[in-house]
Amino acid sequence: MVKKKTEVKRQAIVDMAAEVFREKGFERASMAEIRQRVGGSNATLYNYFPSKEALFLEVMYQANQAEITAAHDMLDVEADDISEALQNFGKRLLALMYSLDVMAIRRLVTSSFGNEELSRTFYERGPKRSMDELSAFLSAAMDKGQLRQCDPAVATLHLRALIESELLDRFIFQIEMDCNPTRIAQFVERAVAVFMAAYGPESASRGDFPGDSNRKSFAGLGAKSIQEHIE
Repeated sequence: MVKKKTEVKRQAIVDMAAEVFREKGFERASMAEIRQRVGGSNATLYNYFPSKEALFLEVMYQANQAEITAAHDMLDVEADDISEALQNFGKRLLALMYSLDVMAIRRLVTSSFGNEELSRTFYERGPKRSMDELSAFLSAAMDKGQLRQCDPAVATLHLRALIESELLDRFIFQIEMDCNPTRIAQFVERAVAVFMAAYGPESASRGDFPGDSNRKSFAGLGAKSIQEHIE
């Protein structure tokens, strides 16, 4: 009973904070106003959330939970066409990562260096969860012969980097980006094409890349071959 009451109070704080953040934005919102609206003491509020940043992270996480789940639902281990599955996943993931809410969270976390608890919470609830699920999917695809055998954790890092590669610099330097669905589909299609060129089952005949120090094994791919995959 006590636990349920605690959870209700915590959610009431999150709901009221969401209202304040919507009205005023992150910078102008204050813990004092949130406490005043939700009632109770400062001690109670800070017992649940030690900072405005931590509270904002929770608000944004809950607001985007459905989209996070929907993106990972695209990783169907029964899919016959792994390229299609990865493209469906990539489009949902990239649209989420470059939504206004999630970009705000990422900028908040990267500007809060030194706040290890906030960074760790964001990492474990966001990137780490996503990478764990994607790694499990890729591992299953390797077992089915849809991908070459290799370290799925490394393949996961490569795929995520490829999916975000055409937008990341613009995000870091806060340059305007065109993230409409058509453009996102194009970004992801190119990323998956390059990924499959390196990790598809036919790539095994080219040597042991990735995972060894002999880069000649990948040299045979060539720019023309990559372009054929992209087109």
